[in-house]
Amino acid sequence: MYKILALDLDGTLTNSKKEITPQTLDVLIQAQQKGIRLVLASGRPLPGIMPLAEQLHLKDYCGYILAFNGGLIIDCSTGESIYQKVLDTSVYKHLYKVGNTEDFKILSYLDNCIACEDIENQYVRYEAKLNKMKLQKLNSFLDEINFPEPKCLIVGNEDKLSVLEKELVAYYEGKMSIYRSEPFFLEILPLGIDKAKCLEYLLNHLDLKREELMVCGDGFNDLSMIKFAGLGVAMSNAQTVVKEAADYITQSNEKDGVAVAVKRFILK
Repeated sequence: MYKILALDLDGTLTNSKKEITPQTLDVLIQAQQKGIRLVLASGRPLPGIMPLAEQLHLKDYCGYILAFNGGLIIDCSTGESIYQKVLDTSVYKHLYKVGNTEDFKILSYLDNCIACEDIENQYVRYEAKLNKMKLQKLNSFLDEINFPEPKCLIVGNEDKLSVLEKELVAYYEGKMSIYRSEPFFLEILPLGIDKAKCLEYLLNHLDLKREELMVCGDGFNDLSMIKFAGLGVAMSNAQTVVKEAADYITQSNEKDGVAVAVKRFILK
């Protein structure tokens, strides 16, 4: 029997309007009333997740937030951080050199804002819209982002970003975790940060087994937790590699796919 449910947000829990539909909300409240622990596992920063956590009443039902792909774990019942890992500032200079070019832009987070030198870039603006966070223009990324951060994000064209991803993965092998959450988003994270490893930490914290974990996801950064969980559910709109790794493929995020899966495997 599943006791904990981890959900990706964009392309999974939320629809194209970045909203939880009334049907999915109702089903997830029912699941929590049944005793299921709910975990929102996203690459988003914490301020971009909190409104959804409040809508789902995670504080009342002892739910959790995994922000920054698991770089930060928050116990919603207390508001306290139970795990956090940050980047070493020594890598910023090189990341800025390769990530702030004609093809790419690098961004991070400052004062609950999306911080970047180019706030007119389409992908930077999409990140702000996605998280419903304000944009803050930086005069100098290196001067103003000079403290340990849970992650940086390099954005750009899918094909060119794919090449940069391979280069950075090789360059920082054994030093950082680097992967795409969207075709145009390249996540730069501390070593060992991915959703599966951080869910494993949370399961140990709660004295639960991976067989008791069900997850739903659609993106590249969901692949590890899809493989790790007792039941890995891919959305029908998921990346092909995610669907290939899943135990079950549900409806799309536009057709309440999360609700369909939860009703089948938890509320049956």
